[in-house]
Amino acid sequence: MGAHLVFADESGFQLTPSIAATWAPVGQTPTVHHVDRRDRISVISGISVSPRRQRLNLHFQLYTENIRQRQARDFLRQLLRQIRGHIVVLWDGGNPHRGKLVRELCARTKRLHLQRFPAYAPEFNPDEGVWKLAKQRLANGQAHDLPELMVAVIDSLETIRANRRNLRGCITHSALPPFLR
Repeated sequence: MGAHLVFADESGFQLTPSIAATWAPVGQTPTVHHVDRRDRISVISGISVSPRRQRLNLHFQLYTENIRQRQARDFLRQLLRQIRGHIVVLWDGGNPHRGKLVRELCARTKRLHLQRFPAYAPEFNPDEGVWKLAKQRLANGQAHDLPELMVAVIDSLETIRANRRNLRGCITHSALPPFLR
């Protein structure tokens, strides 16, 4: 029996809206009015691939603080609760992934295996595609406070999770060698 693969990464979403190209009537420049606030939500997520049927899922956790080793450890615990069998997590070599709390969890949990992507190679991580999709969905929008931003981010990620073709596209458009049937 094989192991579940989980491609994991973190990203952040701010109250300051991201602006993308859009349509507007001729001669009218579109504008987005906002208050310049740096409040943010940090998210850690992972695309999981089951070993036999190659079923895809998206797991995520949101925080109002930066992702540190405690949050990375808590995300790994969530994966262990939600996924049966062995889990191989592939992620970058960021500080939260190498901390003492993460190492201790890995040492105590024989079914959890951590692997790093090569340094400076985000193109290999399919979870980068999740962030691209999520940020496209939120572009040109404006949340007025953190609870509203949290709802928007969760809605965006739930929509991505529900569309297995999007998840498969994140994997097939990465620089990984083809492995999905």
